[in-house]
Amino acid sequence: MIKSMTGFGSAKLANDRLEVVVEIKSLNSKSLDTSFRLPRSFSDKEHEVRHILSQVLERGKVNVSIELQSVGEKKSRLNINRTLVKAYFDELNSLAGEIGASQQDIFRLVLQMPDIYNQEDNSEQNEQDWQLIRQALQEAIQACNEFRITEGKELAGNLASYIEKIRLLLGQVDTYDPQRLENIRNRITSHIAEVVTDEHFDKNRFEQEMIYYIEKLDISEEKVRLRVHLDYFTEVLTKEDSPGKKLNFISQEIGREINTIGSKANDAQIQRYVIDMKEELEKIKEQSLNIL
Repeated sequence: MIKSMTGFGSAKLANDRLEVVVEIKSLNSKSLDTSFRLPRSFSDKEHEVRHILSQVLERGKVNVSIELQSVGEKKSRLNINRTLVKAYFDELNSLAGEIGASQQDIFRLVLQMPDIYNQEDNSEQNEQDWQLIRQALQEAIQACNEFRITEGKELAGNLASYIEKIRLLLGQVDTYDPQRLENIRNRITSHIAEVVTDEHFDKNRFEQEMIYYIEKLDISEEKVRLRVHLDYFTEVLTKEDSPGKKLNFISQEIGREINTIGSKANDAQIQRYVIDMKEELEKIKEQSLNIL
């Protein structure tokens, strides 16, 4: 199954005290490259979030945003040790009276004394909040993955059409190649008469150079290899999971054969076909980079 690395997914969940909104955006990348915007109280969960992402999204530049919103009246998590506050106040107030100091700011000073604030133990509530966040994260990941699958189907269709266009152009090269060879043969024949009349003409050397020249212009092997690469590209596209890197390697081989055909053909019409094939190949390279 072909998947695009471009994707988007979101999810919103809530309970009686908390609303969670998760958004995930992904683009193409050579590996899994993640960035997060997490609530400060759950910043220690970054490693777990990355692990959850890697199980499904595998590769790509992935940005995750998790936002929390309180629902209803928010209960204070702060307790004040009233007994200790009174003890501090009475002691400082008494001491100020004994030494004749001002008693105006004693209460403010008491609020700065140690151990008068006690945070509630909210570990159980935090765990419940995290489970809600985790569920929203998984739903957003699934939505992003489905987006990638949909985009991947479109990409696969495009790539298949580009490959078919190259195959049709290669067929036109096949059709025209006999005419190209005939044109070359006629050019050589027209020059033979001039060459053989030269008193310094070396028949053996001439035959060797002719063989070399003809072999240099032959594009039969390149056409065969190009067809093999086109078939292999189609096979990988339709049968393998996460084939993005392999398709990119195959497209490079396709490009080599197309370039060699163009350089060896020595013919203007073949060059036109080659240019058209290169145009389709550039589309393949560009879009295959976005395949998982």
